[in-house]
Amino acid sequence: MLSPEELKASPIFEGISYQNYLLMIDCFQAIQKTYRPEDVAYNFEQGGEQVGILERGEASLIRIDEDGVSTVLENLTVGSVFGRSLAFYGGSGDSMEVVCRTACDVLYIDFPHILKRCEKACVHHSLLVQNMLMLITGKAQVLAERIDVLSRRSIREKLLCFFHQQVEKTGKNSFMLPFSLSMLADYIATDRSAMMREMKHLREEDLIRTDGREITLLG
Repeated sequence: MLSPEELKASPIFEGISYQNYLLMIDCFQAIQKTYRPEDVAYNFEQGGEQVGILERGEASLIRIDEDGVSTVLENLTVGSVFGRSLAFYGGSGDSMEVVCRTACDVLYIDFPHILKRCEKACVHHSLLVQNMLMLITGKAQVLAERIDVLSRRSIREKLLCFFHQQVEKTGKNSFMLPFSLSMLADYIATDRSAMMREMKHLREEDLIRTDGREITLLG
Protein backbone atom coordinates (compact mmCIF):
# COMPACT_ATOMS: atom_id res chain seq x y z
CA MET A 1 0.00 0.00 0.00
CA LEU A 2 1.28 3.46 -0.88
CA SER A 3 2.19 5.99 1.76
CA PRO A 4 0.60 9.48 1.52
CA GLU A 5 3.89 10.81 0.10
CA GLU A 6 4.16 8.05 -2.49
CA LEU A 7 0.54 8.60 -3.51
CA LYS A 8 1.28 12.23 -4.42
CA ALA A 9 4.09 11.09 -6.73
CA SER A 10 1.96 8.53 -8.60
CA PRO A 11 0.38 10.00 -11.78
CA ILE A 12 -2.45 7.47 -11.88
CA PHE A 13 -3.70 8.78 -8.50
CA GLU A 14 -3.16 12.48 -9.16
CA GLY A 15 -5.79 14.61 -7.41
CA ILE A 16 -6.99 11.69 -5.26
CA SER A 17 -6.69 12.04 -1.49
CA TYR A 18 -5.15 9.31 0.63
CA GLN A 19 -8.50 8.60 2.28
CA ASN A 20 -10.18 8.17 -1.10
CA TYR A 21 -7.28 6.00 -2.27
CA LEU A 22 -7.95 3.61 0.61
CA LEU A 23 -11.69 3.64 -0.13
CA MET A 24 -10.98 2.98 -3.81
CA ILE A 25 -8.89 -0.11 -3.07
CA ASP A 26 -11.81 -1.55 -1.15
CA CYS A 27 -14.46 -0.41 -3.65
CA PHE A 28 -12.59 -1.86 -6.64
CA GLN A 29 -11.72 -5.07 -4.77
CA ALA A 30 -8.10 -4.37 -5.71
CA ILE A 31 -5.36 -6.89 -5.01
CA GLN A 32 -1.82 -5.87 -4.09
CA LYS A 33 1.16 -8.15 -4.75
CA THR A 34 4.90 -7.92 -4.13
CA TYR A 35 7.52 -9.27 -6.54
CA ARG A 36 11.27 -9.85 -6.56
CA PRO A 37 13.64 -8.79 -9.37
CA GLU A 38 13.17 -10.90 -12.54
CA ASP A 39 9.72 -12.10 -11.44
CA VAL A 40 6.99 -12.03 -14.09
CA ALA A 41 4.30 -9.69 -12.77
CA TYR A 42 1.91 -10.10 -15.70
CA ASN A 43 1.49 -12.50 -18.59
CA PHE A 44 -0.69 -11.12 -21.40
CA GLU A 45 -1.95 -14.58 -22.33
CA GLN A 46 -3.20 -15.23 -18.80
CA GLY A 47 -3.79 -11.76 -17.38
CA GLY A 48 -7.46 -11.57 -18.27
CA GLU A 49 -9.10 -8.19 -17.69
CA GLN A 50 -6.83 -7.14 -14.84
CA VAL A 51 -5.04 -3.80 -15.03
CA GLY A 52 -1.79 -3.52 -13.12
CA ILE A 53 -0.60 -0.28 -11.51
CA LEU A 54 3.08 -0.21 -10.59
CA GLU A 55 3.21 1.30 -7.09
CA ARG A 56 6.89 0.71 -6.34
CA GLY A 57 9.93 -0.37 -8.37
CA GLU A 58 10.78 -0.64 -12.06
CA ALA A 59 9.69 -3.19 -14.65
CA SER A 60 9.76 -3.77 -18.39
CA LEU A 61 7.12 -4.79 -20.89
CA ILE A 62 8.82 -7.48 -22.97
CA ARG A 63 7.80 -9.25 -26.18
CA ILE A 64 9.20 -12.72 -26.80
CA ASP A 65 8.97 -13.98 -30.37
CA GLU A 66 8.62 -17.58 -31.54
CA ASP A 67 12.43 -17.95 -31.60
CA GLY A 68 12.73 -16.86 -27.97
CA VAL A 69 14.21 -13.44 -28.80
CA SER A 70 13.21 -10.79 -26.24
CA THR A 71 12.50 -7.16 -27.12
CA VAL A 72 11.80 -4.42 -24.59
CA LEU A 73 8.64 -2.60 -25.67
CA GLU A 74 8.26 -0.24 -22.73
CA ASN A 75 10.00 0.62 -19.47
CA LEU A 76 7.60 0.91 -16.56
CA THR A 77 8.15 3.18 -13.55
CA VAL A 78 6.05 4.18 -10.54
CA GLY A 79 2.51 5.00 -11.65
CA SER A 80 2.74 3.08 -14.93
CA VAL A 81 -0.26 0.98 -15.92
CA PHE A 82 -0.31 -2.22 -17.94
CA GLY A 83 -2.72 -4.91 -18.97
CA ARG A 84 -4.22 -6.75 -21.88
CA SER A 85 -7.05 -4.19 -22.08
CA LEU A 86 -4.54 -1.33 -22.48
CA ALA A 87 -2.12 -2.87 -24.98
CA PHE A 88 -1.89 -3.45 -28.71
CA TYR A 89 -1.84 -7.20 -28.23
CA GLY A 90 -2.88 -9.29 -31.18
CA GLY A 91 -2.39 -12.74 -29.69
CA SER A 92 0.00 -13.89 -32.45
CA GLY A 93 2.77 -16.40 -31.95
CA ASP A 94 4.63 -13.84 -29.84
CA SER A 95 4.13 -13.61 -26.10
CA MET A 96 4.25 -10.53 -23.87
CA GLU A 97 5.22 -10.25 -20.21
CA VAL A 98 5.85 -7.59 -17.60
CA VAL A 99 9.17 -8.50 -15.94
CA CYS A 100 10.33 -6.80 -12.74
CA ARG A 101 13.74 -5.12 -12.95
CA THR A 102 13.75 -4.37 -9.21
CA ALA A 103 11.57 -5.42 -6.30
CA CYS A 104 8.05 -4.26 -7.21
CA ASP A 105 4.68 -3.68 -5.60
CA VAL A 106 1.75 -3.89 -8.00
CA LEU A 107 -1.91 -3.04 -7.48
CA TYR A 108 -4.31 -5.07 -9.64
CA ILE A 109 -7.82 -3.85 -10.50
CA ASP A 110 -10.33 -5.59 -12.75
CA PHE A 111 -10.83 -3.33 -15.79
CA PRO A 112 -14.67 -3.54 -15.66
CA HIS A 113 -14.54 -1.98 -12.16
CA ILE A 114 -12.77 1.04 -13.66
CA LEU A 115 -15.19 1.40 -16.58
CA LYS A 116 -18.35 0.83 -14.54
CA ARG A 117 -19.92 4.06 -13.30
CA CYS A 118 -19.80 4.15 -9.51
CA GLU A 119 -23.30 4.14 -7.98
CA LYS A 120 -22.22 6.96 -5.66
CA ALA A 121 -20.77 8.97 -8.57
CA CYS A 122 -17.50 9.27 -6.62
CA VAL A 123 -15.27 12.11 -7.75
CA HIS A 124 -12.16 10.02 -7.15
CA HIS A 125 -13.49 7.36 -9.55
CA SER A 126 -13.85 9.96 -12.32
CA LEU A 127 -10.35 11.28 -11.54
CA LEU A 128 -8.89 7.79 -11.82
CA VAL A 129 -10.51 7.29 -15.25
CA GLN A 130 -9.28 10.72 -16.37
CA ASN A 131 -5.74 9.99 -15.16
CA MET A 132 -5.76 6.60 -16.87
CA LEU A 133 -6.81 8.18 -20.17
CA MET A 134 -3.89 10.60 -19.85
CA LEU A 135 -1.51 7.70 -19.24
CA ILE A 136 -2.89 5.83 -22.25
CA THR A 137 -2.30 8.96 -24.33
CA GLY A 138 1.27 8.95 -23.06
CA LYS A 139 1.61 5.30 -24.04
CA ALA A 140 0.54 6.19 -27.58
CA GLN A 141 3.26 8.85 -27.69
CA VAL A 142 5.88 6.39 -26.44
CA LEU A 143 4.76 3.90 -29.09
CA ALA A 144 5.06 6.56 -31.82
CA GLU A 145 8.61 7.35 -30.67
CA ARG A 146 9.53 3.67 -30.69
CA ILE A 147 8.15 3.22 -34.21
CA ASP A 148 10.20 6.22 -35.34
CA VAL A 149 13.36 4.60 -33.98
CA LEU A 150 12.67 1.13 -35.36
CA SER A 151 11.79 2.48 -38.80
CA ARG A 152 15.42 3.56 -39.30
CA ARG A 153 17.47 1.23 -41.44
CA SER A 154 20.83 1.10 -39.68
CA ILE A 155 21.98 0.80 -36.07
CA ARG A 156 23.59 4.24 -36.37
CA GLU A 157 20.36 5.82 -37.57
CA LYS A 158 18.38 4.12 -34.79
CA LEU A 159 20.82 5.33 -32.11
CA LEU A 160 20.92 8.91 -33.39
CA CYS A 161 17.14 9.00 -33.70
CA PHE A 162 16.77 7.85 -30.10
CA PHE A 163 19.42 10.29 -28.88
CA HIS A 164 17.72 13.20 -30.65
CA GLN A 165 14.40 12.22 -29.05
CA GLN A 166 15.99 12.38 -25.59
CA VAL A 167 17.61 15.75 -26.34
CA GLU A 168 14.24 17.16 -27.41
CA LYS A 169 12.68 15.98 -24.15
CA THR A 170 15.38 17.45 -21.90
CA GLY A 171 16.09 20.58 -23.92
CA LYS A 172 19.81 19.93 -23.39
CA ASN A 173 22.54 18.25 -25.42
CA SER A 174 23.29 15.89 -22.50
CA PHE A 175 20.92 13.36 -20.99
CA MET A 176 20.95 10.22 -18.88
CA LEU A 177 19.93 6.99 -20.57
CA PRO A 178 16.61 5.91 -19.00
CA PHE A 179 17.86 2.31 -18.91
CA SER A 180 21.00 0.20 -19.24
CA LEU A 181 22.97 -0.27 -22.46
CA SER A 182 21.73 -3.86 -22.69
CA MET A 183 18.16 -2.61 -22.53
CA LEU A 184 18.98 0.07 -25.10
CA ALA A 185 20.07 -2.70 -27.49
CA ASP A 186 16.76 -4.46 -26.83
CA TYR A 187 14.88 -1.19 -27.34
CA ILE A 188 16.37 -0.61 -30.80
CA ALA A 189 16.09 -4.34 -31.57
CA THR A 190 19.73 -5.05 -32.30
CA ASP A 191 22.68 -7.05 -31.00
CA ARG A 192 24.41 -5.40 -28.03
CA SER A 193 27.92 -5.98 -29.38
CA ALA A 194 27.02 -4.45 -32.74
CA MET A 195 25.44 -1.49 -30.98
CA MET A 196 28.52 -0.93 -28.82
CA ARG A 197 30.74 -0.94 -31.92
CA GLU A 198 28.52 1.68 -33.55
CA MET A 199 28.60 3.82 -30.41
CA LYS A 200 32.40 3.61 -30.49
CA HIS A 201 32.37 4.87 -34.09
CA LEU A 202 30.07 7.74 -33.10
CA ARG A 203 32.49 8.72 -30.34
CA GLU A 204 35.49 8.52 -32.68
CA GLU A 205 33.68 10.77 -35.16
CA ASP A 206 32.93 13.28 -32.37
CA LEU A 207 29.20 12.85 -32.83
CA ILE A 208 28.61 11.80 -29.23
CA ARG A 209 30.41 11.76 -25.90
CA THR A 210 29.61 9.18 -23.23
CA ASP A 211 30.26 9.05 -19.49
CA GLY A 212 28.62 5.95 -18.10
CA ARG A 213 24.92 6.31 -18.88
CA GLU A 214 25.27 10.03 -19.65
CA ILE A 215 25.20 10.78 -23.38
CA THR A 216 26.14 14.13 -24.93
CA LEU A 217 25.09 14.78 -28.51
CA LEU A 218 27.83 16.76 -30.27
CA GLY A 219 26.76 16.73 -33.89
